[in-house]
Amino acid sequence: MKKWIIPAVLVGVGIIIAFPLFRMTYYTMVRTSTPEFCASCHEIKPAVVAWRSSTHTNNAAGVVVDCMDCHLPAPQNTFEFFFAKSYHGLKDVAVHFFVGEYDQEKAREAAYAAFDNDQCQKCHRNLLHMPTQRGAMLAHRSVVYARPGYEKKCVDCHYDLVHSERGLVMFRQTRQIPYQAKGLKQL
Repeated sequence: MKKWIIPAVLVGVGIIIAFPLFRMTYYTMVRTSTPEFCASCHEIKPAVVAWRSSTHTNNAAGVVVDCMDCHLPAPQNTFEFFFAKSYHGLKDVAVHFFVGEYDQEKAREAAYAAFDNDQCQKCHRNLLHMPTQRGAMLAHRSVVYARPGYEKKCVDCHYDLVHSERGLVMFRQTRQIPYQAKGLKQL
């Protein structure tokens, strides 16, 4: 009987310590994963305002894509998600306090350079099935099945889709069909 008492006490103490620690960590991650939290930083506020006027928030399907959906790995990859979230949050705070003036355009270019097509393809999986838009289907095929040396990123064409300075809400039913990006960004 004595050999079960020590393990039972250790398990009980572990639960008493681990459960509140897990709850605090989870609560913190949930509370800091909202666009409202991102907008609480005045450097990021223009990006959140632009996001609110984009089709990733205002669309006929009613789907809302948060900051976290594009800028962080999928939450199912728990370690990568926590690491990326912590890294980006601490980096932004350090830049705010130690670097000085926040250069929004430089930050935008750095974000686009770091952006990976997998971030878009978490949601946009069916890029090659557009029966009524052959040009878009062929353009996406050249990205999905790129030849070596001709690789492209989604943001090379769609750089103006979410974080645009246009300040207009463009609902799918009122914009001109088909959507045409402004073209390739000047490299």
